[in-house]
Order: sequence, then C-alpha cells, then structure tokens
Amino acid sequence: MSDDNSPKSYSYSQAGVSIEAGNALVKAIGPLAKSTARPGANAELGGFGGFFDPRAAGYKDPLLVAANDGVGTKVKLAIDHDRHDHIGIDLVAMCVNDLIVQGAEPLFFLDYFATGKLENGIAERVVAGIAEGCKMSGCALIGGETAEMPGMYAAGDYDLAGFCVGAVERGEQLTGDKVAAGDVLLGLASSGVHSNGYSLVRRLAADKGWKLDRPALFDVDTLLIDALIAPTRIYVKSLLPFIRPADGKPARIHALAHITGGGLLENIPRVLPEGLHARIDAGAWEQPRLMAFLQAQGHIEPAEMARTFNCGVGMVLAVAADEVAALKADLEAVGETVFVIGAIEPGDKGCTVQGGPDVWSSREAWEAIHLG
Repeated sequence: MSDDNSPKSYSYSQAGVSIEAGNALVKAIGPLAKSTARPGANAELGGFGGFFDPRAAGYKDPLLVAANDGVGTKVKLAIDHDRHDHIGIDLVAMCVNDLIVQGAEPLFFLDYFATGKLENGIAERVVAGIAEGCKMSGCALIGGETAEMPGMYAAGDYDLAGFCVGAVERGEQLTGDKVAAGDVLLGLASSGVHSNGYSLVRRLAADKGWKLDRPALFDVDTLLIDALIAPTRIYVKSLLPFIRPADGKPARIHALAHITGGGLLENIPRVLPEGLHARIDAGAWEQPRLMAFLQAQGHIEPAEMARTFNCGVGMVLAVAADEVAALKADLEAVGETVFVIGAIEPGDKGCTVQGGPDVWSSREAWEAIHLG
C-alpha cells in the first residue's frame, strides 16, 4: 500500500539529463580521438584534462599560441538539412587556420558540444568530423565537453565551440614585421563560403525561397545545400613547410592572413605594419560561381562582398617579389590553387580592392552564372 503523502523523488534523468547517454558517447568517440594521436599526445579521453608534451613533439623553446572559434549559423544549415558529418571539420579549420597564420603548428584540440537533448547518433557524426579535421591539420583531439542542457536549445539544435593550441619556436613566429613595400600578395583558393557570412546566406535562402535540396543553378551536379555547406579548407599542411623550412632557412612567407569575418578588407590589414597598404586587383582571379550566385541573388554591393565573404580566397600570403614564381609552383604542387592578387605599397594601413565595381557587380555576377 503506497503512501500518497510521501515526497516525490527527483532524478537528473527526469530533469532531462542522461548521464548514461553521455557516458555512451564518450565510449563511442574514444576511438575517433585515439585516431588523432601524434607525438606529444596519446589522445586518450576520460580524464579531467588532456596532457601534451612539447618536447616529445620536437620543440626546444616553444611559444604556445592559442585560438578558439565556432562555426556561426552554418550550424543551423547542418541541423536543418541533416549535414552533420563535416561541420566538425569547419570547427577545427577555423581554429587551426588562425594558428598557422602566426607561424604556429597546431598541436592539440578540444571541443565543446552543447544541446538540449543528447542524440548520440548526431553527436558522433559531429565528433567524427572534428577528428577528421584534426587529422587533416596534424593535431590531437585530447578532450572536450558535451553539455546536455534541457530548456536551453530548441529540439534538435546544438552549438559548437573549439579551442586549439599550437607552438612555434621562440623567434620564428610570424608577426608581419617582415612585410615590406613591393611584396606580392598571393591568394589560396577557398573551398566555398567557409564559415563566415551564413546569417546573410540564410536570410537570402529564406527571402528568395531557395529549394536547397535541388541542384544548384550554377552547378547542376551539386545540390545547393551541399555547395553552401562545403567544409572550410584547412591550409596547415600546405603552408607549414614554407613557414618552417626543413633546411633551417628563414620562412619564405612574410605574413599570412586567414580570410574570415570581415573578408579581404578587414583581415589583410591585421598583418600589416603601420605605413603599408594592401592593394587587391579584383580581376586577378575568377570569382567562384557560388559567390557570383550569392551576389546576384542579393544584389550585394562589391564592397559588401569584400567585407562579408572570402570571395574565393581563403588565405592570403605576403611574399617577396623574387619568391613569387617558385612559391606559387611549390604550393600548386601540394594541391593549392594560387592566384597573384595584389601587392603591398606605402600608404595608410588598410586594404583596397581595385576594380570591384567592374568585376564583382551584380549584373556581371548574374551573367557569369547564365553565360559562363
């Protein structure tokens, strides 16, 4: 016989948090993390923190460089269209590309995955992408946090954050201090929108009624959603040999700029000394058809394109003029598409995109889609 007056017994699971699901996820993703092991880290999960030994990684007097980032509202596209497999690559890319521009080799990575209700199938797909991004950049996934927070997120929603630490030997960091007037700017092709500008992309999709599950207007062999959500390119392994030559010679690159939020206009000046100006020739490379599509659909002004999207260039290098031909060939040999996009000249610190109104107009963008 039960006592109706007995107090109600509460549990964490009744409040919406499953400790069992969290433990099952850690067990499931353990092999993924272990696959990223590298000298200095064994990538074993489950402890209160992850260890890394810089000496085992070959460093003598390292400076540690840290970066953290997210993926913005690109996550929402992944959620709404069941594209969870590559969003983890984006998360890693946004962090490790920020490290390489400072001359640092990415060493280890930690992730934060937050959701209202943990769905292990989805979480595993996301973490698999994170592990893949770590392998692509040579860093170890040594830990992370999975937060199940009932009431904080709509059903099915989640958010991501990443934290990465790299190292560079003291005195070898890239600070931009070697950039000089006469240096040439090289651009490495992006793989798509990367991870910035998605609030504008999603606004256009909603206002224009795009059918994302249909072939793209500019590429009938690719669904529009897949073109929009292509993972951010990771440049680490391509660039590391040129900022840290094995022969002990000085770096062949004077500065690197990762083209993220703020586009070409705001990111290139971040690596310039005072008294130097970057001048970009908008006609030096062909704007990708995806970018032309976005611009035409939104009637986006050229200056707005240049400060919102990467416009087809995900990384910019400042190099000495006499290095251009050889470095361009060497980068192309490791799989990069390289454009000579401009030069450094005396002037106020900043960046100018020359010829944008002629090359990146909405009309030209529209014609490129339909006539190209």
